[in-house]
Amino acid sequence: MPQVIFTVLAPIFFVMALGYVAGRMRTIDNHHVGEINALVMDFALPASLFASTGSAPRGEMMAQGPLFVILGAVMLIIYLLWYFFERRALRRSRGEAALQALTVSLPNYAGIGLPIASTVLGPTATVSVAVALAAGSILVSPITLMLLELSVGKGQNDAETSAARVRRALRHALTTPVVLAPVLGILLSLSGLNLGTVAGASLDLIGQTAGGVALFLTGLILSAQSLRLDRQVVAATGTANMVRPLLVAAIVHVLPVPSEIAKVAILLAAAPSGFFGILFGVNYRLDSAQVGSTVIASTAFSIVTLAITIAVLFP
Repeated sequence: MPQVIFTVLAPIFFVMALGYVAGRMRTIDNHHVGEINALVMDFALPASLFASTGSAPRGEMMAQGPLFVILGAVMLIIYLLWYFFERRALRRSRGEAALQALTVSLPNYAGIGLPIASTVLGPTATVSVAVALAAGSILVSPITLMLLELSVGKGQNDAETSAARVRRALRHALTTPVVLAPVLGILLSLSGLNLGTVAGASLDLIGQTAGGVALFLTGLILSAQSLRLDRQVVAATGTANMVRPLLVAAIVHVLPVPSEIAKVAILLAAAPSGFFGILFGVNYRLDSAQVGSTVIASTAFSIVTLAITIAVLFP
């Protein structure tokens, strides 16, 4: 079992380490990652997600319904609890609390969830990752963007009302490729239409780069962050890496969920914190050291938690 776990995890963290070293050595500017991020989030990952969901049989997609509900509910619960904790107990600003809540609640599905699931479960796991990413993109990402808009007042002009900023944030969140692609793919699958061999092969060609480049981008982003361990970062890391998968495990234990869906849900929930909080913070000029430290600590600690999760779920 240790050999198998090492075989699964070593390539993933190796590619991430390459990105980290490239950023530290300034081979690639780790403070300006917009082009690489656009490659992953606007082209490669959406293509992979649309191809996998759009080509899935209708019955298989219907079977992913419990996964969407469970992961979506857990992310939303943790998001709201952590947001109000940051606001009430720590007196953080609305924007800072939203970024931290997003970091704790939303796993790194794109960078780590996709390659982990594909390695452990095979290529068909891409459908599950797409459904999970769609749940996070539809539920917690738009909430974060709305709170950021209201917090920093990033409007087209000073006269723009809060309601207008909220509508614009929602429109922007729901029309980004990484959100639209899995949603459209799911609708295509549920409609019973066929994606087509040529279209599927064309999307697969660019989509195959998503996992590796996303891992490299994760390491590159982390290389620009500073690690400051304090009680809040430790608590956030523990919540992301332990509480989140344990909460999913408790739900699938109580509800009549098929064992295959239950295992995938726990595995994806065990992925470390994602970097959306960092990217959103850069876009809204809210550079949070706590968010960066949480992502670093969560990613490092996931070597242990993912190994335990794989050993327990897939002995």
